[in-house]
Amino acid sequence: MQFGIWGVGIAMWLVFVVTASEAFTSKDIYLAFASSTPLFALMAIPLTLIVITGEIDLSFPAVMALSTATFAKIYSGTGNIWLGFAGALIAGTLSGYFNGWLVTYFAIPSLVITIGTGFLFRGIELAWMNGSGVGLTDKELAGVSNLLVGRSFFGIANQFWWAVLATIILWFVLNRTQFGAHVFLTGDNKTSAQLMGVNVNQVKRRTFAIMGFFAAFAGLVASFEVSYFWPTLGEGLLMNSIASVFLGGTSVFGGIGTVTGTFVGSFIIGAINAGIVASGINAFYTQVFFGLVIILSVIMQAVISKKIKR
Repeated sequence: MQFGIWGVGIAMWLVFVVTASEAFTSKDIYLAFASSTPLFALMAIPLTLIVITGEIDLSFPAVMALSTATFAKIYSGTGNIWLGFAGALIAGTLSGYFNGWLVTYFAIPSLVITIGTGFLFRGIELAWMNGSGVGLTDKELAGVSNLLVGRSFFGIANQFWWAVLATIILWFVLNRTQFGAHVFLTGDNKTSAQLMGVNVNQVKRRTFAIMGFFAAFAGLVASFEVSYFWPTLGEGLLMNSIASVFLGGTSVFGGIGTVTGTFVGSFIIGAINAGIVASGINAFYTQVFFGLVIILSVIMQAVISKKIKR
């Protein structure tokens, strides 16, 4: 599966190099990918853990906004940047844990409950901020802005390095810790996992909490990238994040997935739009390509899964 993902990425890149050589042989387009793709990759990577357990989260764009609103409110009230930063991460983590608690305690399908909590979190944020945005241009914010979205090594945006770090950390968690093993067991066979002593509900709640933490971080990154907090923050990133997970080889049936595959999948998704436009194809076909890539990825997963079972 992973060789297939990398193969799709390389093949697509070669096609774009041929059809849009001027754009795809220039370093500028790759610097642009490094600044834009991590805005949804930072959420797609932890979402992988949730999908592996057999669940889904559709509320994380709203968690992005609510967490960043928390930062804005704490900072404006106290003038303390790091207190606001911590408050945002805590708000995101608690929001994610709340999702996990609802899913496990009431045995409600996560697809349904996170649609509801998405509206809830977004509504709280809009009412709290009165539908207004906040500028992030104070001189005191320059340090944290440079840390999150500054251009450092070779002019590459820092959010790219944050996405790489998130991939490394969650790869280690998923593949080298007991918790990671429990994530796979939970998604593969919930009953067997319980018989082996795994607290399935706790595993799921923790994965949702991790998702909330990274959604909060991604919200801060996205806002500092444009030096402004928009009350609609996160809208438009949901489908890109989910598509990156499934394109990256994580099974829709649970029990199988890798964060490295999601990382690669994110950049494939990020490159499709630019590649289509640069190749001279009507931009409206972007959605068509997204749909075809996701459908083919899911079909490939289903075919491989059946062959393994045989």
